[in-house]
Amino acid sequence: MPAPHLAVIGGGQLARMMQQAAIGLGVRIRLLAEGPDVSAAQVVVDHQVGDHTDLADLRSVAGDAPVVTFDHEHVPPEHLRTLQSEGHVPRPGPDALLYAQDKGEMRIRLSVLGVPCPLFDLLSSDPEVALEELEDFGYPAVLKTTRGGYDGKGVWVVRDAAQAREVLGAGHELIAEELVDFRRELCAQVARRPSGEMVVYPVVESFQQDGVCKEVIAPAPDLAPALAAEAQRIAETVAQQLDVTGMLAVELFETADGRVLVNELAMRPHNTGHWSIDGAATSQFENHLRAVLDLSLGPSTPRAPWAVMVNVLGGAVDDLHGQVATVLEAEPDVHVHLYGKAVKPGRKVGHVTVVGDDLDEVLARARRAADLLQDG
Repeated sequence: MPAPHLAVIGGGQLARMMQQAAIGLGVRIRLLAEGPDVSAAQVVVDHQVGDHTDLADLRSVAGDAPVVTFDHEHVPPEHLRTLQSEGHVPRPGPDALLYAQDKGEMRIRLSVLGVPCPLFDLLSSDPEVALEELEDFGYPAVLKTTRGGYDGKGVWVVRDAAQAREVLGAGHELIAEELVDFRRELCAQVARRPSGEMVVYPVVESFQQDGVCKEVIAPAPDLAPALAAEAQRIAETVAQQLDVTGMLAVELFETADGRVLVNELAMRPHNTGHWSIDGAATSQFENHLRAVLDLSLGPSTPRAPWAVMVNVLGGAVDDLHGQVATVLEAEPDVHVHLYGKAVKPGRKVGHVTVVGDDLDEVLARARRAADLLQDG
């Protein structure tokens, strides 16, 4: 096959949607997939099956690709530094990616930068010492694994020492954070290329169901302009100061007293940006490819006043493709995106997007379409 422009590590739905954007740009992708039938491997012809923690597999997929990017943040940084020394360019680089891989390092770095965050404390690996530290920190508290948590996994709310002891005994490396009294969750996304050029997207509101993102509204309704500008400023500051190349998502709490606090970082396309495929002048996936390949970035201008994205989670409908006809008959204006995944309860198997002028109508249509794909 011709030499790829880009190696992508990880075969999930984010890589699948990168391929969708790559087709129009004429970008050739080579994929490192976890298995022959995972989501992205179904649509990327040039793919290899391997392990993202195995240096030999990473070397093989990087091959003659000058640039390497990611579907997830879990590639060991020492392997990325080896690829760098051998002439490949990981984007984002390992020094930036650390802050999406390790919540403790992220909290420390953002605090140094003056970025508003919840109060936090890194806990000892000794459970008894950690219990004493939690007594000083105060209950209730949120305990998080410093590495590997996602979609609500690796997160526990503890309200007393008895609950804390159960979590501490599992042997995780943990960080304690204050239980934030928040009004809602927001996300600010920015694309950044090596030259420093940045494009910021409208701030969106996200809704979680059992720790999994269920709905996104773009832009966030009734968000004060000053607070929206502050959220975008934070995203731009983090991208610049951490030297992020590609898409950066900054997940935020809007607090009950009118502030924004950074919750999490993701240095790749993000679930809260899926609306941009159908709702923005340039999708997050296209701008991620443009950024990591050092091409001029596209505008993030919304195509309509409102865009609503609803995730489709595994439910009663097994034959998703067969159900699409029913969905489009009921809601012809909906955009359906399926990920090629087997249906399992609660698993993200696709999403739907509706754009329009009336938020209530757009919300109702998107929810109805998603319900039809989940429950029939």
